This record gives sequence, structure tokens and C-alpha cells, in this order.
Amino acid sequence: MKRPRFLPDNMTLLLLGKKKEKRREVVLTASIFPCEGQVAIVFDRLTTAMIALLFFMHGAKLSRAAVIAGATHWRLHLTVLLFTFAFFPLLGVLLKPALLWLVSPELYLGILFLCVLPSTVQSSIAFTAVARGNVPAAVCSASASNLIGIFVTPLLVSLLLAASTAGHSSLEAILKIVYQLLLPFVAGQIARPWIGRWMDKHKDSLKMLDQSSILLVVYVAFSEAVVQGLWRQVPPVMLISLLGISAVMLAIIMSLTMFASRRLGFSKEDEITVVFCGSKKSLASGVPMAKVLFASHTVGMVLLPLMLFHQLQLMVCAVMAQRYAVRDEQS
Repeated sequence: MKRPRFLPDNMTLLLLGKKKEKRREVVLTASIFPCEGQVAIVFDRLTTAMIALLFFMHGAKLSRAAVIAGATHWRLHLTVLLFTFAFFPLLGVLLKPALLWLVSPELYLGILFLCVLPSTVQSSIAFTAVARGNVPAAVCSASASNLIGIFVTPLLVSLLLAASTAGHSSLEAILKIVYQLLLPFVAGQIARPWIGRWMDKHKDSLKMLDQSSILLVVYVAFSEAVVQGLWRQVPPVMLISLLGISAVMLAIIMSLTMFASRRLGFSKEDEITVVFCGSKKSLASGVPMAKVLFASHTVGMVLLPLMLFHQLQLMVCAVMAQRYAVRDEQS
């Protein structure tokens, strides 16, 4: 029996029922029981250590071959990187007049921050695989996006969001990126020959640690934001506007990646890779980067657009991956 056109598929239902609830529960917990005072100081120091561990794990998990491979398909990788770090930020800038009419200036800064983030790795590769796209190219493009993002995202933040990084000078922000993100990542790459096999063997347990790190940073960030009056500044109508903005931006960027792939003569498999790698933004990279780049009292507001966009992109890409996967049956 053919599935109704707009009925969510099983993958979408799993994403809605699992991943979304965990982050929603964290935001709800932070809203009701925010950490304050000395507890907040302890948690803040703990999140700094967890962020360093997170990027150490990213470095150790990423094979040396994935970092340097894929150069022969440079047109595809360049297309993905241009959409991630050029067209997406340009879209955020061009939409500024309309966005400021719908949301507050603080939330607009969060939208711009979302626009300059690298692509996701795991979900981009997973959706490409489900859609029967070019998986090796997706591995290379998504990995390159995150590696380059360590350098490019802070640079774009300094260019586009200079006014929002109050409390962090450009030099201070660069130093924070170096010792909190880059050095742990490099250390992970150096340690991979000795611990890579162990990490592959225990990847399920390490994935839980990876997700727990992100959830902890989200909790601390939203606790600070709640104490500063987040929900007084973001009424329900503005949340609905944010969701609508995320839907429009995702639709525009996915349409552009699809159109550009076909105009450039890519195969259907390569088109799938460009669409899924070039249109997605990483919560795993965005949360720790926001913690490093922004003043603590602004992090919760900055992360709110990213969290909404992240959930929406998972649901939409799950549906699209299934549509791509059955393309031969429908033709």
C-alpha cells in the first residue's frame, strides 16, 4: 500500500519520539530548575572541560583518510562548502529586514550564528546513505565542513556578529577557539593511531557521552538565559515566527542546492550528497562554539534558533531521504 504523500515515515517518527524529547526535556528542566550561583559556576567550568573532551573525541573519531580524501571530487566538495559558508550566511544577511520585523535583534543574531555554522556529520552521512547517494563523498564533505568550520565559523562570527560578542575581544575569541576546540581536536587526531580502534569498539558508549556533553552545555546555557528572563523576551508568537523562519530558510537552501547540483551536471547520487551536506547545520558544533564565542548571558538566546532549525532539518531530511530512496520505483 502506497504511503500518503504527507504522512511522516518511520525515521521521522523515531526522530520526533527520541532525539527531540531529550533536548526538549533539557530546555524544560532549565526553565523550571535553572542552575544559579555557585552551582552555575561549577557547571560552567564542567562544560568547558566537556567541550574540550567533545572536540578531542571528534578528532579521534575522524580518520586521517577522511580528512585528506575526496580531493578528486573537488567540484562537489567546493559546492557544499560554498553553500555552507557563503550562500547560507548571505541568505541570513539578505533576509535581515524581514527577520527583524518578526523577531528581536537578539534572536536575529542567533539566526546569523546558525547561518555560519558547519554542516552536520553523522546525520548528513546517514541521510545520504538512506537516500542511496554518494556516501564516500558525503563523509569527505561533512568532515571537511566541520574541520574548516573550526577556523571559518569564528572568522564569520567576527565579521557578521561583532556587536554580539560583548565580553569577548577578537583575540580572546581566537585564543578560546584554539585551546578549547582546535588543540583538543588536533590532540584527538594525534592520539587516533593508539585509541582509534578502542573508540570504534566502544562507539555506542562514546556516543552517549558525546550527546550528554551537548545536553549539559544546552542546560547550562538555557539556565543562564532563563535567569536573565529568556521566556519574558521570547513570547509564544515569536517562537512560532522562529519556526516559520527556519522552514523558509531550509526550503530556500534545499531548493538552491538541488537546482545548483542539476545545473552543474552532477549525478543524482552527487546531488543527494550536496543537498544533505549543504543544507544542514550542526548542533554538535554550534553548542560548544556558542559557549566559547559569546558572552554567557547571551548563549541561550543565540542557541534557540539553532535548536529549532536542527529539529526541523532532521524531520524534513528524513522525509526527503525516503523520497530519494524510492526514486527508481517511481520513475
